[in-house]
Amino acid sequence: MQRGVYFDAWFPRQHCYHPSLPPRRLRMIDDLVDYRATTLVWASLGGGSISLPYLEQEAFGPVDARSRFYGFVNDSEFIAAAQQRGIKVFGIVFEAQGWEFPAEFTAGEDEILALNELRGAGHRGWLGLREFTQNRYPKLWKPFESYFPGGLVNSDGEPVTDLIEECCARDIHQTALHARWVECPDREHQCYYMDRNNPVWREYLKAVIRIQIDAGVDGVQLDETELPLGSLQYGGCFCKDCVKGFAAYLKALPENERSPLLAGVDLDTFHYGTWLLQQGYDFTGRLDSTPLYPEYYRFQCEAIRRHFGELATHARDYARSQGREVLVSGNFFNMDPQYLGLADDVDVIVTEMRNTTYRQPEWYRYVAGFAGDKDVIVVENPYGGVVPELVDLLRAGKGHDLLRLSCYEAAAFGVNMAVPYGAWMGATIQDAFYAPHDVAAEVQGFLADNERLFDRDSRNEVAVVYSVESNRALIARQDIGDNLRNARDESVRVPYRQVTEALAAAAVPFDVVIFPDARTAPDRITADSLRRYDTVLLPACTYLTAAQVAALRGYLDGGGRLVRTGGLGDNLAEDERAELTSAPGMSTSDPADLSTLLPHGPQIELAATAGTAAVAANTARLADGSVAVHLVNYDYRPDEDGVRPLSGLDLRVRLSERLAAGTAYSCDGKVTRLDVRVDGGIHAVTLDALGPYAIVVFEGGAE
Repeated sequence: MQRGVYFDAWFPRQHCYHPSLPPRRLRMIDDLVDYRATTLVWASLGGGSISLPYLEQEAFGPVDARSRFYGFVNDSEFIAAAQQRGIKVFGIVFEAQGWEFPAEFTAGEDEILALNELRGAGHRGWLGLREFTQNRYPKLWKPFESYFPGGLVNSDGEPVTDLIEECCARDIHQTALHARWVECPDREHQCYYMDRNNPVWREYLKAVIRIQIDAGVDGVQLDETELPLGSLQYGGCFCKDCVKGFAAYLKALPENERSPLLAGVDLDTFHYGTWLLQQGYDFTGRLDSTPLYPEYYRFQCEAIRRHFGELATHARDYARSQGREVLVSGNFFNMDPQYLGLADDVDVIVTEMRNTTYRQPEWYRYVAGFAGDKDVIVVENPYGGVVPELVDLLRAGKGHDLLRLSCYEAAAFGVNMAVPYGAWMGATIQDAFYAPHDVAAEVQGFLADNERLFDRDSRNEVAVVYSVESNRALIARQDIGDNLRNARDESVRVPYRQVTEALAAAAVPFDVVIFPDARTAPDRITADSLRRYDTVLLPACTYLTAAQVAALRGYLDGGGRLVRTGGLGDNLAEDERAELTSAPGMSTSDPADLSTLLPHGPQIELAATAGTAAVAANTARLADGSVAVHLVNYDYRPDEDGVRPLSGLDLRVRLSERLAAGTAYSCDGKVTRLDVRVDGGIHAVTLDALGPYAIVVFEGGAE
């Protein structure tokens, strides 16, 4: 498991300004060593979306003597220093961001006197992608042509004279869209939402990647990997390349798969935006009923996958041409299904969770199921969650157990929560998120010292199927709002979420199995991949592919148990559906009724003198054949500012192995040998107390 650090290193009590990160200092390396860090994300070289010369200055620019006095270094020097301590640094490519900043210059425009934060010096102007394209400041920046000899030409064969005007996403009225979540409302700067479907922008991003690799990064992290789908929140995208691409996509469909709405439409001249406006739709609402929206969504998912793969391949090929290998990662945000097709192209998945709460084991199990055999590093999101509240508590010297839980919870359920080191607090709060140093070092030390007790392979008896197509509409309705609010409409009930929330609340360990829709990602499910589970739950899996039907039938034929909640395979022929729903081994349940969801009862049972409602559990099958049970105690008491320990906790676990020895590893560093009682596959132990987190390991040994 990785031990990531969310290494923006933005300044306290100041805006977290995108895209350029503050200068790095050598003292930071000492902190990272204390944190036992393996990987830094959002860590370096973000300024490419200002200009390529600006990025080169971040990477290789001179550092004056006054700054050297305090150990300041440029980014290439920082990367090398981190690598000497065994820490990998990812360069961050802000794919969706195209920036323009107010600036102040000397009379000869040969020196920048102020940028972004102005001070009334010199004369005013603007500095960013537009000025770079037009060589507006030849005394400050190398010419555009030194990076692109002969310039760049767009998909219409025209020379590009303004990167922002050429490459930004647009709404249906052709208004240029902004990336509002990174613009600070009390500043003049402007961030345009750029569109990777434009081949010119992809060429520019490749140049950013090459400079980062030249600067020595271990990996390239592509942020905003879903673009331009994220522009939906602003009514986009209807730029020329999205419109042309969608028309070509529709034309390439077999005639029998095209919507009847396209009958008689000339797809050679089809313009989706104009066509929608003629019918009274403007793409700012009613997307569920907007004509051709499902086709548009599928087109964009295919484009996302293709263009992300193009950039990932370019990064690896360029690095190899320089005699190096680099890792590739991307921000998969809330791990929505549109990212499934990108997983094959990354080495490490980085995800900026949509909602950060104090208890979300079911979300981490979904993430682990999505990621498969890939490492995952999760970072928190300041919008629509608890982060601002937690930062205030930590500033007051409180909430340390809440921070501990944040890191331990993710590890317990199969992924890594990065330690915040000057992490993003959004565009309105003037502060950065730093973890208290001693607490962060303590947590990371425990995870590092006990690394052998974590494994992606679980020993969970139950699997829950997440069907992409079956859940798409309900999830879209429940997860309303843009990425400033990240709201959730709790009046919308999603059976999949009801099931996983019920299991997690009852400390029932489970895996998540993804059933793709055969468009966003390959369908790899087989009966063999399901046979390891005693029970497979099917929450309203109303859409099934042929491969998924075959896998479920094979699983049933092998003696497996399926439990469905709601519809199943509604897209199938009636006789095929009836054969599946009436098969021996198939039963039905309410989404939250554990007595029918779990025909053989829960795999784990907990009992303590003070109750166990605040505990969640997961298992891991370790390399030596042992089984680790991870227990997270969420019983944080604000009046006590701490997690209240559970006394005399009895843990009962059903395992097919007979493992007669046990050890408890508590997050306070205590290691305790346990008396294991085995009765018909049930392994029972008693813990004197459970603090915020402990790992109970069942292993072989004399009874």
